[in-house]
Order: sequence, then C-alpha cells, then structure tokens
Amino acid sequence: MRLVRAWALLCALTLVVGPSVACKRGHASPTAGTAAPPITVRDDTQGLLLTWIDDKGDFHVETRVADVPLMGRDSVRVVDPNRDDGTHADRVYVVDLRQAGPDGTYPVRTMARADFEAIAVARREKTGPTLASAAPPASSAPGAQADVGAPGKPASRPVVIVYGASWCGACHQAMDYLRRKGIPYVEKDVEKDPAAAREMQQKLAKNGLPAGSIPVIDVRGKVMIGFDPHAIDSALGQAL
Repeated sequence: MRLVRAWALLCALTLVVGPSVACKRGHASPTAGTAAPPITVRDDTQGLLLTWIDDKGDFHVETRVADVPLMGRDSVRVVDPNRDDGTHADRVYVVDLRQAGPDGTYPVRTMARADFEAIAVARREKTGPTLASAAPPASSAPGAQADVGAPGKPASRPVVIVYGASWCGACHQAMDYLRRKGIPYVEKDVEKDPAAAREMQQKLAKNGLPAGSIPVIDVRGKVMIGFDPHAIDSALGQAL
C-alpha cells in the first residue's frame, strides 16, 4: 500500500514539475543563437539598400544583389527600407555575398557600425585620400533633419531636399554648396530613416529615374541624381 501511495505521489510530481521544465527549455532554445536572421538576402531579393565598399574605401549603394561587384561582396551593409531593422545608431546588418548557402540565402550578421566604417578607413589608408574620406563628419553637418538658411539669417521653408548618408562625400558637397548659396534645405539620411528611403524611392520611380546612387536631390519637385551645381542652379531659377 505504501508503495502504491509513493508511486502515485511520484506521478503527481512528474505531471506538475515536468511540463514547466520542458516549457522553459522550449522557450529558451530559439534565443540561443538558432533564430533566423532578421533580413533574408537572395539573388532575386529586391528593394534592399546594399552598401558596398570599393578598394579605395568609397561607399556605393545598390538595390540588386547582381549589381554589387565581386570586389565589394565580402562585407555589404544591408537595410530594408520597409523595416526598422538595421537602422540603429550602433549596430548594422552586414551580408557576405560571395557564396550563397544551400537554401540560396547569403549569410547575414550584425556588426558594430564603427567596425563596418573601419573597413573603408583601412582601404583608404592603402590608396590615399578620397572624396568620401575628405567629407566632414555627420555630426558637424548643420541642417541634418532641419531647415537651414544662410549664416545669420533665420531658417525658412526648405526648397531643396537632399537624400543621402553620413559617409557620402558628394552629399556633403551638395549641402556645402547650398549653405554657401544661402539656400534652405533638409537633409534626409536614407540609411537611418526607412521612411526617407521609401520617400526617395517613390520619387525616383515617379520620375522614371534609376535607384542605386546618392545623393538624390529634390529641388522644388525636380528630382536629380548626384551633385551638379549647374543643374541645381537651373532648377532654382530666379530663386538665386
């Protein structure tokens, strides 16, 4: 009789304790590094912003995997404009596009933003100064996400929007030119702001322009790719 009662008590404890231990293990296992990457990259993936670094340390942005050259495929920053993933200030997603896995996806990992930018710095040191390396740091660029007017003048409604990124030398050149002219503008970082990236892509599509290069400059509704002071002056017309 005692054996029967002991067996019954053991069974009861197994039913109570067993499921709680299994439940913890079940919840714990996916967070132990087995979760799928938050961004999936395949050869046919579209709509991503792929930032690769050339041998001179300059950055380039593509929207298709096929457009990233072999020399820059080892460490490519990836941003999905439709998601906030990868837009954090200190961490970025980096994909290795040199060889896809058996399922056709390329390996994606997280990396400190500083470490990713250090790759460009190391390549610049081998080749000397470039346009990107000469650009001022993002923190020193007045006008980021704000209206800017001429020095000593109050800010007014912007007539120019510059879609770019902190590492883009041509973007800094465009904004420096606008400041010297006293032309109000707004800077929108398409890497840190998914909404800005979507807005830029919509304007490019509406105007039949190809994506893949920055800056994209909107001058009173006229959209242009790259920094061309003559094109900006022409679009502004009498505003100058």
